Amino acid sequence: MMKQLVILSGKGGTGKTCLNAAFAHLAALEDSTVRAVLADADVDASNLGLLLFPELMERQDFKGGKVAEINQAACEGCGTCVEVCRFDAVQEEEGIFQIDSIACDGCAACVYQCPEEAISMREQIAGEWCFSNSRYGPLFHASLRPAQENSGKLVTLVKQKARLLALDEEYDLVLVDGPPGIGCPVISAASGADLALIVAEPTVAGAHDMRRVLATTDHFGVQALVCINKADLYPDGTEVIEAFCRENHIEMIGHIPFDLTVTKAMVQGQPITAFAPEALASRSIRRIWARVKESLIGKAS
Repeated sequence: MMKQLVILSGKGGTGKTCLNAAFAHLAALEDSTVRAVLADADVDASNLGLLLFPELMERQDFKGGKVAEINQAACEGCGTCVEVCRFDAVQEEEGIFQIDSIACDGCAACVYQCPEEAISMREQIAGEWCFSNSRYGPLFHASLRPAQENSGKLVTLVKQKARLLALDEEYDLVLVDGPPGIGCPVISAASGADLALIVAEPTVAGAHDMRRVLATTDHFGVQALVCINKADLYPDGTEVIEAFCRENHIEMIGHIPFDLTVTKAMVQGQPITAFAPEALASRSIRRIWARVKESLIGKAS
């Protein structure tokens, strides 16, 4: 039965995407018992592809939200739209009124107040989603345009595409690189997941961020595991996270040491497990991957 694993973190820069790329590599090895479809759900800063060298196969526009548009032929230049717009989205130059699509909030107040009915709402292209073949399996990814909303809907679309392919072609796993934080995109990424792996850092802020993500997954009924990246840099911080997990019956499945080889692998555009299989970080990640697979198989049985 196909399962969904989402990797989350309380903020960006914790090593979440590096871990995801390593999992993708391990799942693609010849002796692997898991075949994975990959989904980069961090649509505001999609960068999983930097480590997977994807070959683009399909690109589609993503339409989200609406913005006002003025029919210049019908506009009488009364300026009512300027008066009612709370977002200063209506610009006037030499008697010509136009809408700043970035400033427009889509509230449609100008549409309802225009005496000439010269303003309408039009759907806008908010981003794009893509399907690619990567060296470690099929990859769905997307990007949201600057100042656009509906990132949660785009995340849902990316996950849905990955899930449908996994079902159609009998893959075992949808491996989701989730966005950081606890907002709508994270909720969309975690929705329907069988398991969440939260990557924490051993700092005061890292422990706080981890607790927030755990509260989110708990609220939506998603089982969560925790691993600590750069765990040896601040042992006291690592102990705080471990103690919290023990007290709240959350499984801690591994520590990843600080390892400069990870940076070298990133510079070369490779997952650490492919670039340096015997590096300390690679060994730790392989053990974490084994624990994740055990948990997923347990849920399937």
